[in-house]
Amino acid sequence: GVEIVLDDAPLTADGGRPADATPDDLVIHQSDVQAVVNAVWAAGADGVSIMGQRLIATSAVICVGNTLLLQGRTYSPPFVVEAIVDADAVRAELAASPQVAVLQQAVADFGLTFAVEARPEVQLPAYDGSLDMEYATAG
Repeated sequence: GVEIVLDDAPLTADGGRPADATPDDLVIHQSDVQAVVNAVWAAGADGVSIMGQRLIATSAVICVGNTLLLQGRTYSPPFVVEAIVDADAVRAELAASPQVAVLQQAVADFGLTFAVEARPEVQLPAYDGSLDMEYATAG
C-alpha cells in the first residue's frame, strides 16, 4: 500500500512567508487532495482513506479555508491519504497527472509537503456513514 502526506508550507525562520508567496500559495487546496485521490484510484486502489475516513464512490473532498471537510468531520493539515494499492502504480499515476504537477510545482516553489511512502501493510477502516442518498432522487 501507500501513505501520502500533504501539508501546508512552513513559515520561514523569521516567521514570514517565502518571497513572492501569497498566503494562498502556502496551503494545500481541495484540488491538490482531489488530484492525489484521483491518481490513487486510477492506479487501481482496492480502498482509500483520508485522515482515517474510508472513501466510497459518493465521498466528497471539500476544503473550507485550509481545513478539509470529509463526511461531516473537519480536519487540519497535514492530510494523510492511505490506500491499498501497488505503490509503483500510484507513483506512475501521480507522475502522469497534470493536476499533481501543479501541486509539485508549489512544493518546489513554496515548500509544501508532498510525500509518498510505500507501506508493506495498510489497514483501512470500514466505511461507517450512511449509504442513503439525502438529496438525489430517481427520476
